[in-house]
Amino acid sequence: MSEGMKKAAIIALGNAIIVLLCVMLLLTGALKVLSGGMYDFQLRQSMSHAPHGDIIVVGIDTLSLKEMGPYPWDRKLYAELIRQLESAGAKVIAFDIEFYTDGANPESDRALADELAKHDNIIFPSHAVLENDFVRSTKVKAGEMLTAAGVEQPIPMFREHVHKAHINAAIDADGAMRSNWLFIRTPEGAFPTLALAAAQLAGVPVDRYLDPPLMDGRPKGELLIGWDATERDFETVPFVHVLDGQIPAEAFKDRIVLVGYTAPGDDQGVTPVERNMHLVYAHANILDQILKGRMITVPPKALPLLLTALFMALAGWLTWRLKAIAGIVSVFALLAVLLAGQFAVFRYASQYWDLTEAAISGLLAYTGNMAIKTYFETKQKNYITRQFGRYLSPDLVREIARSGQEIRLGGVSKELTILFLDVRGFTSLSEKLKPEEVVDLLNLMFNLVTERALDNRGTIDKFIGDAAMILFNAPLDVEDHPQLAVKTAYEIMRGMERVRSEVQDKYGVSISCGIGVHTGEAVVGNIGSYLRVDYTAIGDSVNTAARIESNTESGQILVSEATYERTKHAFDYEFVGEKLMKGKSWPVKLYEVKGTKGAS
Repeated sequence: MSEGMKKAAIIALGNAIIVLLCVMLLLTGALKVLSGGMYDFQLRQSMSHAPHGDIIVVGIDTLSLKEMGPYPWDRKLYAELIRQLESAGAKVIAFDIEFYTDGANPESDRALADELAKHDNIIFPSHAVLENDFVRSTKVKAGEMLTAAGVEQPIPMFREHVHKAHINAAIDADGAMRSNWLFIRTPEGAFPTLALAAAQLAGVPVDRYLDPPLMDGRPKGELLIGWDATERDFETVPFVHVLDGQIPAEAFKDRIVLVGYTAPGDDQGVTPVERNMHLVYAHANILDQILKGRMITVPPKALPLLLTALFMALAGWLTWRLKAIAGIVSVFALLAVLLAGQFAVFRYASQYWDLTEAAISGLLAYTGNMAIKTYFETKQKNYITRQFGRYLSPDLVREIARSGQEIRLGGVSKELTILFLDVRGFTSLSEKLKPEEVVDLLNLMFNLVTERALDNRGTIDKFIGDAAMILFNAPLDVEDHPQLAVKTAYEIMRGMERVRSEVQDKYGVSISCGIGVHTGEAVVGNIGSYLRVDYTAIGDSVNTAARIESNTESGQILVSEATYERTKHAFDYEFVGEKLMKGKSWPVKLYEVKGTKGAS
């Protein structure tokens, strides 16, 4: 299999794993918490905090409890409340208070029942008996109305005079109430939710809420609550002030009155807009939504799934088409557009596209493909490192790679130690050999040269026929570069003894080499054009090193005075005299390397 096919197979396998992971996340519902959080955020950001003016709440608050005594109260008080509200012209009175058992005073129960019998606009709530304490795990087939095994209702003397409604709460797995069942089927018939019953009784057009659009995976008649106000936004008056006449009658005329607990710690729940909201205000929010004619709809599940697939594909494509920074900017810009579009559609069209799965899946696709891409880039980088390792010390190559600096044309002037090497006797040998044998022999000798140079942190500048040029202290600074250069020369010369013996035995020709070393200033860098660049050194010091090498005899290492002074503590030298080099106006002192200090 070719490298291209292997790469394509790895990319395909990686993306298959990414898709499988995303499918698992979708099927297990692991993203539901994030989805709920996104829905809550959009609700909070789109709230008007201006509930419908027809709603008013009569609260059983701290002040009322203080003035009227601890709860439960005598039911004559409710009869008096109803008389006050009815005389003030209230359109509907809906209680979020349970009357499932007889009161402590039968006469008070009868007084309340007698007052209820005088009116036809009062709602007492009931509680449908559902599985698992009314939470969302209640089993129900999608698209069918929620069915209860039974229902708790007000006591018979009250029940016959009031309208029925349920006050069950639909609670998501994280404990928040984001929806409500408009109807629950019970053995006693279908019970509307309290807010819908109040709106119907007030004569509000509610046809669209009697058969709302179905939502995938949810019961028939389930409504996403359009939370548009907090507790403080609703007009609320204390129960006790209604009884003592402190609230003017005009406050209730033609309005829908909700009566419920507002004292701290009583009848509270978690909502998207408040962590602890008294549930009478949950009913108030649903009623506000119905009065405003707002209905939050969701598209069929297939459409967000299609968008998820498209975003994943686009995120993966951008990863491979663009460089890292451009890719991540593009993906996050696309994500921002996606979420901004979601928010705009929700705010202005009351349609909620759950794009959490698309966003997370797209980011997973980007992250996964970036990991695959990074793997191949690292593999290529390692390959390049190995290739350049044939010319530079592997330590230098890794240091250059870590620096991340771009290769630029131009050079710098710095002190270098330059080593020139030339093979002697090679010309006569090449006349006896076949071309391929000449190449093999050169490779044998230059393997030795390369190994010794790289082990001593040298840089192979070039091989020219049977000659070589090696730099020390470039491209990165190398401490004690003169000593490392002389050490390289000495190790090459000793290694050539084995090569010379092999060539003598095989071809009957004697070969050796001469090496010249000089330390001095030179210009080193990338020299050439933007199409072809050579890393090399130029200058008088380079010429001097070449001239020194040309003055060597077979098997001889000569160094300049500058190199000698820097390395005489480590090597034994013999002064061989002064030579006037071509292009020089004064002679150069030359020293021959005889061995290392302390060698026996």
